Amino acid sequence: MLLDSFQRVHNYLRISLTDQCNFRCTYCMPEENYHCHSGEELMSPNEILKLTEQFVKMGVNKVRLTGGEPLMRKDFSEILSLISTLPIKITLTTNAVLVDKYLDDLKKAGVKSVNVSIDSLNEDVFFEITKRNQFHRVWNNILLLLKNDFEVKLNVVAMKGHIEKEFLDFLNLTKIYPLEVRFIEFMPFSGNGWNSNMVVTASEMLNWANQSFSLRKMDDLPHATTKKYEIEGHLGSVAFITTMTSHFCGDCNRLRLTAEGKMKNCLFGKDEVDLLSALRGNESIESLILESVQKKHQTLGGQLVSDFHKIDANAIENRSMIEIGG
Repeated sequence: MLLDSFQRVHNYLRISLTDQCNFRCTYCMPEENYHCHSGEELMSPNEILKLTEQFVKMGVNKVRLTGGEPLMRKDFSEILSLISTLPIKITLTTNAVLVDKYLDDLKKAGVKSVNVSIDSLNEDVFFEITKRNQFHRVWNNILLLLKNDFEVKLNVVAMKGHIEKEFLDFLNLTKIYPLEVRFIEFMPFSGNGWNSNMVVTASEMLNWANQSFSLRKMDDLPHATTKKYEIEGHLGSVAFITTMTSHFCGDCNRLRLTAEGKMKNCLFGKDEVDLLSALRGNESIESLILESVQKKHQTLGGQLVSDFHKIDANAIENRSMIEIGG
């Protein structure tokens, strides 16, 4: 069992397969020239399997594959096939551009739930955010996932200047599609230009929703990062990820592996442990994992304060989001 010093049990591992992406969203990727890790620096399929096996032996039973864009790995099918042999629930976060290519692999591996990152339903705004003209392909692949009975959650970063114009459009999707639309409060990472004035809070968005719809708060699941609501007469639901206004560190069960095999015990933490180098050097992985879990801070990586208005983004020691993994 992976138990930290605050008695939190960790059974959920998020594995970044690559720090490459076919989109260029500024809240994720730094504006300066960004150089991705080379092939030999990344975990190989067998190394991903070996590291995941060790985490499973220590109590992990859920794995989310992330990126960058995880489907950009040419060996994604191999990775998925290997870890699907383990006694774990596998989920995926993707921008959905390549979902149609890997649909059969996802089914074969028993993947039931897919999170799709999409920040606009307007083709022009989508291009402005992602710098790619791929809206229709993304939307068609969302529909493809629904047609094939996947549970689909849309991850929407609530960026001031955009979300005000499209918030109700996203909610209207849930009337005709069984989607969970999740609005994420804008979070600070290296190079993404964050400041507190750019945050649109969950309470603001909930007020917007209540002006047009009848919402009912749903029970929060253990370890939930979302506050979820049913909308009367809708097939889907709406949820808010309130990292900036009401963190959920109290029962956090998540650990992370970056694409080059560094373990992070918190999204906002600066501490990292190089598991891949240890694996390649035939060193003990178990002791390093235990050490990292024990060093986990009580809240927000020990770097952020609960009042987001008082956060100095320039003082945070961390990576860009694309380097950490979604």
